[in-house]
Amino acid sequence: MTESLHAPVILDIAGTALTEADRRRLAHPLTGGMILFARHFESRSQLTALCAEAKAIRPDLLIAVDQEGGRVQRFRTDGFTALPAMRTLGELWMEDAMRAVQAATATGLVLALELRACGVDFTFAPVLDLDHQDDETRQSRSAVIGSRSFHADPRVVSLLAQSLMQGLALAGMGSCGKHFPGHGHVATDSHVGVPVDTRTLKAILAEDARPFEWLSLSLSAVMPAHVIYRKVDARPAGFSRRWLQDILRERLGFAGAVFSDDLSMAGARVIEGREVGYTEAALAALDAGCDLVLLCNQSLEDGGRAIDELLDGLSAAAADGRWTPAIDGEARRAALVPQSAPLTWDELMLAPRYLEALARLP
Repeated sequence: MTESLHAPVILDIAGTALTEADRRRLAHPLTGGMILFARHFESRSQLTALCAEAKAIRPDLLIAVDQEGGRVQRFRTDGFTALPAMRTLGELWMEDAMRAVQAATATGLVLALELRACGVDFTFAPVLDLDHQDDETRQSRSAVIGSRSFHADPRVVSLLAQSLMQGLALAGMGSCGKHFPGHGHVATDSHVGVPVDTRTLKAILAEDARPFEWLSLSLSAVMPAHVIYRKVDARPAGFSRRWLQDILRERLGFAGAVFSDDLSMAGARVIEGREVGYTEAALAALDAGCDLVLLCNQSLEDGGRAIDELLDGLSAAAADGRWTPAIDGEARRAALVPQSAPLTWDELMLAPRYLEALARLP
């Protein structure tokens, strides 16, 4: 394998074991990570073997998953703990703030220790979106966020997220705040549509973007939303230099890695009113300031043609000067791979801190 100056692509694989096509794609010099879903899990032993096989292809491969807790928890059987939804921690805050802080740290610690014991490096958490309520129904304005959010108050979100991130860090795992600058105010789900937020920049910075500002020194990574904030930029935040460079990097002082959200989502397939392919979307995200681009759930579609097109397209773009690999972006990717050795599952079952964290879960 020839390593690249920058390996920005995070891709998925077909099933519970690597196929020849999976191995070829993971060995590609532009592949920097692998994202796992529920379909990739049969048992802890199978997951551990899968991760080890992937690491044998590229030792610094970043193996990631969406393991938030609540309804977004990919691994939840064969010993994995059922983790609380973030809303549960926010509700606990209203009863006993310090117990909620402890529970949030415990959640992050249990989450990360269990993942790392099976070879998974990283989770896309915490969700920093605010749980905006509809004025009439008092229900979450954004159903796709809903219980994934800690609270409607950015101060509560920030403090509980900081505690959860501490738990992740105690297990040697980084964090990813999502979805910058906030997905909770719009009803449209960016998986299936193109959400538009009509608020001013001043209003967004005063509310939804606050957790990203307050946690900018603590977060390892940020994932922008596939939402158009019309009064700020005509492009979704993940394709906007204004959001990622001027606001996130310069104004809020964030220095960690920036992931695109999944490029297969509907919200990523239209830029300034024009449909775009995966390669064009990836180039737009990288040009805007993303260090890493995700393409999910494509390995089973048409033999993974979309993944091959993206890898080939980025290679061609680098060759003809339309994209310049970023050494800084690669350094930020590599920094997300844990440096400490994880506990094995058997060791974990006897670890006092893990057992104490289990007792403090809500």
